[in-house]
Amino acid sequence: MFTGLPALSHEQQQQAVERIQELMAGGMSSGQAIAQVAQEIRQNHQGEQIRARFEEEDEDEV
Repeated sequence: MFTGLPALSHEQQQQAVERIQELMAGGMSSGQAIAQVAQEIRQNHQGEQIRARFEEEDEDEV
């Protein structure tokens, strides 16, 4: 799967982690918190996009 992702600075990444932690502390599941922060970043990000390819790994491979 290919997707365009915002290229974030280290500081922006840290802010995202802190936001996720705040949402989780308020009772939100980790998956929901990550999805919400990712959506917020996509909506608000003004900058370069990176192309990323995600491949699923076989569970049989160790």
